[in-house]
Amino acid sequence: MAFDLKASMAKAEQRLASHGRTERKRRSDLGSCRLPGVLERLLTNYAEQQERPAMKVVLDALADTAKQGGLRMPSRTTVYRFFDTVTPPELKADSLPRAVREALYNLDGSARIPAPQVVFYCFNYGTPRAMSFAAGLPWLALYQAKRIRGWRSRSRALLEAILRSRGI
Repeated sequence: MAFDLKASMAKAEQRLASHGRTERKRRSDLGSCRLPGVLERLLTNYAEQQERPAMKVVLDALADTAKQGGLRMPSRTTVYRFFDTVTPPELKADSLPRAVREALYNLDGSARIPAPQVVFYCFNYGTPRAMSFAAGLPWLALYQAKRIRGWRSRSRALLEAILRSRGI
């Protein structure tokens, strides 16, 4: 008896169709932070600091808080992903120095700009004064700005040097 590929495929399709395969459902909390509230607040406090805390300090504080609350300790990857995606601080355009406003051309004075975007524009299009202002912003703005696409190579190299010197 010869092997009949068409008949075999037809039988396989019937078997698969009878199982009623459905699409996998998307998570209802997709894209949102799934950390317990107390751990999320602790990480947010570290994200709002001027200088970047040592990861060991952050993880130790998380471990202590999780242990006290009977919670599961988040992984190091979860902590880094939190810092990558946490909402950055915003700066009001009219409160920025003139050199920075010039780098952020075509903005209304009442506009609120995410700090990583300010860093990006200051380094790519700004004067040394604007770059100096951006280099002094809180660590999270510089950290998140590094992930923005479209950097000029010289500007990116300067940002990376500042990140290295500040320990970010």
